[in-house]
Amino acid sequence: MTPDSAANANVASHTLVQWVADSARLTQPDNIVWCDGSSSERERLLQEAVKSGVLIPLNPRKRPGCYLHRSNPNDVARTEHVTFICTPSAEDAGVTNHWMAPDEAYSRLGTMLEGSMRGRTMYVIPYVLGPVGSPYAKVGVQITDSIYVALSMGIMTRMGECGLSMLGDSDDFNRGLHCTLDLNPERRFICHFPQDNTIWSVGSGYGGNALLSKKCFALRIASWLGRDEGWFAEHMLIVGLRNPEGHTRYIAAAFPSACGKTNLAMLLPPPALGRWKVFTVGDDIAWLRVGPDGRLWAINPENGYFGVAPGTSAKSNPNAMRMLAHDSIFTNVAMTPDGDVWWEGMDVEPPPELFDWQGDQWRPDSAAKAAHPNSRFTTPIANNPVLSPHVEDPCGVPISAIVFGGRRATTAPLVLEAKDWLHGVFIGATMGSETTAAAAGRVGVVRRDPMAMLPFAGYNIGDYWRHWLAMQPRITEPPRIFMVNWFRKDVHGAFLWPGFGENLRVLKWILARIDGRVEGRETLLGTVPEPAELDLSGLEIAGEQLRLALAIDRDEWKTEMASVGKFFDRIGRSVPEQLRELHRALSNALETDRS
Repeated sequence: MTPDSAANANVASHTLVQWVADSARLTQPDNIVWCDGSSSERERLLQEAVKSGVLIPLNPRKRPGCYLHRSNPNDVARTEHVTFICTPSAEDAGVTNHWMAPDEAYSRLGTMLEGSMRGRTMYVIPYVLGPVGSPYAKVGVQITDSIYVALSMGIMTRMGECGLSMLGDSDDFNRGLHCTLDLNPERRFICHFPQDNTIWSVGSGYGGNALLSKKCFALRIASWLGRDEGWFAEHMLIVGLRNPEGHTRYIAAAFPSACGKTNLAMLLPPPALGRWKVFTVGDDIAWLRVGPDGRLWAINPENGYFGVAPGTSAKSNPNAMRMLAHDSIFTNVAMTPDGDVWWEGMDVEPPPELFDWQGDQWRPDSAAKAAHPNSRFTTPIANNPVLSPHVEDPCGVPISAIVFGGRRATTAPLVLEAKDWLHGVFIGATMGSETTAAAAGRVGVVRRDPMAMLPFAGYNIGDYWRHWLAMQPRITEPPRIFMVNWFRKDVHGAFLWPGFGENLRVLKWILARIDGRVEGRETLLGTVPEPAELDLSGLEIAGEQLRLALAIDRDEWKTEMASVGKFFDRIGRSVPEQLRELHRALSNALETDRS
């Protein structure tokens, strides 16, 4: 243990010191480093990571302070099939989660962890999720043998002494124990013990499996805590929209991974709406609580961005491209001969030769992708050129609308408003989306992804919906709830809506609905815009194209409701009866109403 590490250990709570000591006895590291989050520590860790080959420095003239990391080819995405919720009963976890009994999980992973850090360094990473000093913030401590994880946690969280200071003598902190082992997929498990506020992860170095502050704590464990404590932990971006009159409203939006959350959170208004301003509060996770005014207030628990690189470009997300110009870590992207990065969808022609995500030579006529489809960037929140001035506000920001959206080629219209809170919960609970490369498995298959939380709800999804419904009486000034779909296509496979910055036109309509300035058109499934209500100034889009983007096709929705019924049957008896009743009512209306 270094002198600085010893000093940090001396100011830590007795419970924390004891837990670290117990973990060290189990894993038997050669060295223990307590991370303090300082710039000098980061420089030291970067130098060690470069020396050991974990990071490759990029061209300092093109990407100052940036590095490339290449993960094991078998370790490139979240592995949901080995991600477990370890509760006393399988019913607590529900059918959408993999379950393992706590005693079995501790025993099974404990055997793998015995002596697992011999010859390695143990990094002890105290951190805060949420603005430091906020009553809504939480403290976590991650132990890891990965210097890549330690550096990434320094970007993604408020890491170091601030965590120890906030924790004080308390024993209320999330305990995360992570070891890469030998990266053997057969010995890869991510286990969550919500009743112990504990996470054990072995056999993976990929972000979603190894950065335990992210999906593991900020969503799976936090969703359990939110149910018990009366708040929401959600897979949502938070964006502020300032109109030309200078008034800012905030929207929280849930999209499955790799469906455009970061693009929407950093949206650049189109030229015709240039007097509008967009500010990012968060791009991935939101913690929402009921304020004293009866509204929902949201904080972003994170301090950085872990985004999907492919498809990110000066067209799709110019603000992201600006923030990636410095002090970022890129994972599994391609590298140019002059030390820059490249990926598919960057809208920059690749050079005649480059190195692909595994370090092999690649040419434009190569059959394989140069960058892995789930390649990532990790960058500090401070790099964002449109960062909200309220991102560190301890009370968060008030939410005017909640938006649910997925990737659907058919069925779901461009935008639709729910009739009320119950209907909004139904829309979120039954949301379908085509799978992407963010999770291991087949890509392009439509699956139900309720509230974009299917892989992240830390307990029975039916009880999760029940929590949403039970919170309604406390939210006396609830946000309005909407559904959007940027990805609808025509019969030829072409997108009907241009997307990207043009999505502000849809958000503008949402705000107009909240203010009562547009009426929309009532349908059986909710309110959609009249085409004339959308601000299309400066946008060339055919009337028929827009009509199809907004269409509610009865036959498609009959099929959709049949699919929803099967999904509810799969979830079983935990589905709230209110959602069952609404499903029956909508299904019957689609069969009988001919208006």
